[in-house]
Amino acid sequence: MKVINNVKMILPAKRGNESFARASVAAFCASLSPTIEEINDIKTAVSEAVTNAIVHAYTDESGEILLEVVLYDDKVVDITVTDEGKGLEDPDEARKPFFTTKPQEEHSGMGFTIMEAFMDTLEVTSVIGRGTTVKLRKKIGKNA
Repeated sequence: MKVINNVKMILPAKRGNESFARASVAAFCASLSPTIEEINDIKTAVSEAVTNAIVHAYTDESGEILLEVVLYDDKVVDITVTDEGKGLEDPDEARKPFFTTKPQEEHSGMGFTIMEAFMDTLEVTSVIGRGTTVKLRKKIGKNA
C-alpha cells in the first residue's frame, strides 16, 4: 500500500465538533469514490470515535483530539482518533456492548460496537492518565 494523501487535525474536545470531524473526513475520503453507504459508515464511525473522546476522555471540554486520516492507493482509509484524557482501565471491557463510563448521563455504551460494525477493523489502545487511541480501517469498494 502506498499513501496517496493524508491529513491531521487537532480539534478542541467540545460537543459539536464531532459533526465537523465526520463531514471533514467524508469530504477527504471522496477521492476514493466511496458509495453513499461506505461514506455513511465512515461518518458514523468517526462521529462515534470523536464523541467518545469528547464525552469520556476529559472531565470538561478543555482537552484536544487528534484526528488523522490516511488514504492508500488500494482504496483503504485509515482513521486514527487520539485523546490525552484519563484513559480506559480495560479497553477490551470498554468494547463490550452497553459498557459506558457515564451511565448517569444516559449514554448507551454502544460506541465501540457501532464503530466495529461499520468499519473493517477497530483497534483500541489506552493508558490510564495518558489517553486513548482508536484506529479504524475501511476498504472502499470491498463489496463491489
